[in-house]
Amino acid sequence: MKLIVAIIKPFKLDEVREALAEVGVSGLTVTEVKGFGRQKGHTELYRGAEYVVDFLPKIRVELAVSAEQADRAIEAIVKAAHTGKIGDGKIFVLPIEQAIRIRTSESGRQAL
Repeated sequence: MKLIVAIIKPFKLDEVREALAEVGVSGLTVTEVKGFGRQKGHTELYRGAEYVVDFLPKIRVELAVSAEQADRAIEAIVKAAHTGKIGDGKIFVLPIEQAIRIRTSESGRQAL
């Protein structure tokens, strides 16, 4: 089992969700986060004053999938979240040692 964590641009969330549904991902968790990478934020003008925005709004998408499904899910995220511009995001893949569904006490792949 794998935990896939993707940090994407907010306006790409619906496209990513739809792409994941097409490859059979049945559930995911979404969190609004702020951060920066190589772009190091940006400068904005507000009422004639210039100020630096260090942390940009992003979306963190987390999903647990079987090891066999991981590559398809990653490919779907990459295709759906890609704009070709700086700040498209990152994907992190971590192993899951164990998963347990609280309602039924199922564990392992059955819990996903």
